[in-house]
Amino acid sequence: MRSNQSTERNLPDSLILQMIRTQAAPDEAIRQLYRMQFGLTKSYIKQQSGSDEDAEDIFQEVILNFIELVKKDKFRGDSSISTFLYAMTRNTWLNELKKRGRAKARDEKFEKARDTEEMDVSHYIVNRELKSLLLNLVDGLGDTCKKILVAFYFENMAMRDILNLLDYENEQVVRNKKYKCLKQLEQNISGNTQLAANLKSLLSYE
Repeated sequence: MRSNQSTERNLPDSLILQMIRTQAAPDEAIRQLYRMQFGLTKSYIKQQSGSDEDAEDIFQEVILNFIELVKKDKFRGDSSISTFLYAMTRNTWLNELKKRGRAKARDEKFEKARDTEEMDVSHYIVNRELKSLLLNLVDGLGDTCKKILVAFYFENMAMRDILNLLDYENEQVVRNKKYKCLKQLEQNISGNTQLAANLKSLLSYE
């Protein structure tokens, strides 16, 4: 019982920072950050057109970045930890929305271009080979990612048609999932610079 009480007690900012810097009890520090901040993060993300999954992803990214700042002594304590984390959450989510906005614009451009583009023979051959390679790579991303990427890039389906294949609320949710699938693909091939560059050119994502 004493252990549970210790886990649930509210820790002052100074002790949280000490735990992180000295690695004395990092897990307890992280649990405290979760208790004090995740609800606020979730509320903010959902108010700004995000989902529960988005909130979890952003929270994890913010906490990891915050821990690195503390370890490098770049957080001076000029504000409370909660205020600082909220500002980090806001900036991280706004950057994510900008990336998704650019991804949506590229999707729309891609959809329009492929309806009218007439590739020369050499371009067609290169793209065919790259798409064959891509098909092998997406097998490792899971069924949902495979369905979305194959439908979009191989079957030339519009987002509204892909939505009908999946159990999602609207086209924007599908776009968000497609964006995450591409980021996962990008991470998987990050060790091969030339391959990554070729596939980025083919898929029109950054």
